[in-house]
Amino acid sequence: MGSGHYFWAILYFASLCSASLANNAKINFREKEKKVLDQILGAGKYDARIRPSGINGTENTPTTVQVNMFLRSISKIDDYKMEYSVQLTFREQWTDERLKFDDIQGRLKYLTLTEANRVWMPDLFFSNEKEGHFHNIIMPNVYIRIFPNGSVLYSIRISLTLACPMNLKLYPLDRQICSLRMASYGWTTDDLVFLWKSGDPVQVVKNLHLPRFTLEKFLTDYCNSKTNTGEYSCLKVDLLFKREFSYYLIQIYIPCCMLVIVSWVSFWLDQGAVPARVSLGVTTLLTMATQTSGINASLPPVSYTKAIDVWTGVCLTFVFGALLEFALVNYASRSDMHKENMKKKRRDLEQASLDAASDLLDTDSNATFAMKPLVRHPGDPLALEKRLQCEVHMQAPKRPNCCKTWLSKFPTRSKRIDVISRITFPLVFALFNLVYWSTYLFREEEDE
Repeated sequence: MGSGHYFWAILYFASLCSASLANNAKINFREKEKKVLDQILGAGKYDARIRPSGINGTENTPTTVQVNMFLRSISKIDDYKMEYSVQLTFREQWTDERLKFDDIQGRLKYLTLTEANRVWMPDLFFSNEKEGHFHNIIMPNVYIRIFPNGSVLYSIRISLTLACPMNLKLYPLDRQICSLRMASYGWTTDDLVFLWKSGDPVQVVKNLHLPRFTLEKFLTDYCNSKTNTGEYSCLKVDLLFKREFSYYLIQIYIPCCMLVIVSWVSFWLDQGAVPARVSLGVTTLLTMATQTSGINASLPPVSYTKAIDVWTGVCLTFVFGALLEFALVNYASRSDMHKENMKKKRRDLEQASLDAASDLLDTDSNATFAMKPLVRHPGDPLALEKRLQCEVHMQAPKRPNCCKTWLSKFPTRSKRIDVISRITFPLVFALFNLVYWSTYLFREEEDE
């Protein structure tokens, strides 16, 4: 064999030796890690039932637990049940002097555990929780890290359904504040205190998407509670959600406006088209009532009036008013017809009496001839009538009333009611829209 072959054989043997030494070093390092765990968590050396000491290892001060979380998703916000679902990574960090260990010159950064019952844990619970569960696929999504200085980091992924009391007075132009409350169950503030981690205690995933809401901002605060058994430490996160209005504009407001406008078509139909006007009014009224029922079915039965109730109630009133307007027109039309018949009968009677009088005059003209005076006396009724007519013409002419002049073009009362409704209904509805939107939009800005 040449010298080159010997060189490569020696190099290969050296690489095998170095790999073997590295593996032995890793094995030795893992063995040291196991020894450290046995040293600090061995039988009779650590009791998970005892609370860690307070600041600087003093026994008479409470244990301080720093909390932070990462909001992974918010799946739904239910208006009817007044609750919302959230998935988050929850973290707690505290110091336990009993868990200090040698870091082997910085080589052992931390120890990792997957069993929470091996060390003492804060008895934190979510006070407004309705349902919740841990995630166990593929392994339980939980870990505990123990650092050389005795600091303990606990992290877990959980899904929660939390209660969110809502004020729906401005629905669907509202904003809702949903809280996430965390408190100690058994340890009072003399023994355990929760604090938000300094810096950025709450993080939210960047691509958070909600179908009908937008997360505007969130605030962290404290909510310590006092009961008969003592004062308990509490933390809370207030999530401010703004409802997306475009969905309700397309699904509720615009269809209601269209139904109201369709009901006005009845004003332009002929008075004699009774089936068409009745069917149009009844159809729009039933459609509006059905839509109102559908809206209320998705909302809880609350004791106060919501903004959507005002809108649907007024729209329903306009549609019902259009139907009543036709009833009034129909009644006025029959009244006009009755008056016209009476006038016609009166004219026929007068014409018959005039004909009878003319026949009588023709028969008496041959027998007698009455001489009429050529000059009338001042007390004569005909002279007085002419004098009054002259005085009326001498007075200043009155200004004509535009409305009366315009309405005089329509001889019947029923036609006048239709014409007035064509103008009055749209004007009143436009005024209602102005008042409605200005009131609720400005109130929304004031509530901010």
